[in-house]
Amino acid sequence: MLKFTKMHGIGNDYVYMDAINQDIKDKNKLAQFVSDRHFGIGSDGLILIEPSDKADFKMQMFNSDGTEAEMCGNGIRCVGKFVYDKGLTNKENITIETLAGIKTLAMTIENGKMKLARVDMGEPILEPEKIPVIAKEKPVKNLNLKAEDKEFKFTCVSMGNPHAVTFIKEDVNQFDIGKYGKILEIDKAFPKKSNIEFINVINNKTLKMRVWERGAGETLACGTGACASVVAAVLNGYTEREVTVHLLGGDLTIEWNEKDNHVYMTGSATTVYEGKIEWE
Repeated sequence: MLKFTKMHGIGNDYVYMDAINQDIKDKNKLAQFVSDRHFGIGSDGLILIEPSDKADFKMQMFNSDGTEAEMCGNGIRCVGKFVYDKGLTNKENITIETLAGIKTLAMTIENGKMKLARVDMGEPILEPEKIPVIAKEKPVKNLNLKAEDKEFKFTCVSMGNPHAVTFIKEDVNQFDIGKYGKILEIDKAFPKKSNIEFINVINNKTLKMRVWERGAGETLACGTGACASVVAAVLNGYTEREVTVHLLGGDLTIEWNEKDNHVYMTGSATTVYEGKIEWE
């Protein structure tokens, strides 16, 4: 029997497991099993909390299709809540090792529980070969791609994982991102596929976003996607450097700090329920 905790960061839900005190095998298959919303627990993926010799903890995450991913901004806030609320740490500032590097969390504690976390997401990556995206422009702000009957112009950013951001005039809440997202995700311009963000600019301090996540389809929120979208909006002159991003699952505050070039994400993390599953 494996103990798990179902958590979400503004609707971006994952199954979390303590892999420090539990021996977890066949992680890719386990991710597919627990993520199934009909036959499993139901989630956007699986996140394991593991020991680290580089940071306070290590986060290993898998998409719902079983593929391993580099980083999840909403997920890492939940990792902070997991380790603090369960007494795995008593520190309010912690470091977490990810495939996208070591991230620092500053947690707000209320009544002994983590309420909010401000995450230093590091510097955005704008070099096309490092994102990766096949393009000659740097930064990539004018990547034109076609899907079905529409053409899109993308700004490409990596926050440790690849993002392609497009600003659309149609109301993003009514836009058929499933139709276009699944095609754009696997476009030949993206050697490792890409997360696709569809954005409305509300004003110079507010964006509205929907996301088609690589390996998962549409999700209610994506933290790294929100960060990439603000970077893209600043690069295109649409917004200031501190922005509220409205996602289907809730809001995030994103700041691209001009002094240190780091992107900071502030948002909530919520525990839904805990349980045990049988896994052989």
